[in-house]
Amino acid sequence: MAEDEHRQNQQPTNPQKPPTRVPEIGGGGLKGNYPNPPDAANPDPATLREQWKYATRQYGKWYGHAWGTAILAGISFFALGWVIKGGNPIPSFHHQNDDASPPDVKEKR
Repeated sequence: MAEDEHRQNQQPTNPQKPPTRVPEIGGGGLKGNYPNPPDAANPDPATLREQWKYATRQYGKWYGHAWGTAILAGISFFALGWVIKGGNPIPSFHHQNDDASPPDVKEKR
């Protein structure tokens, strides 16, 4: 059992292959090998149509998530402002006579 644990803790003796170096693009008119070369021919229309459908579906999903996140953040910050201030945090909704006493309250003498 101790031997098994000892074997598991040891690093493999095979040296790992160093990562391949990505060639630089340009540089004195030398033709460089691109890490992701373009396709030799255009794919068939069915494949392009399927890729386009997938891309538009993903974009719609991300767009909806972005709007949902923005709305949720806005509501959250509004609620946080309401809790901290103890009232409506938007100053445009305040009435001009907030400092004065309400008209239906009469002072007692």
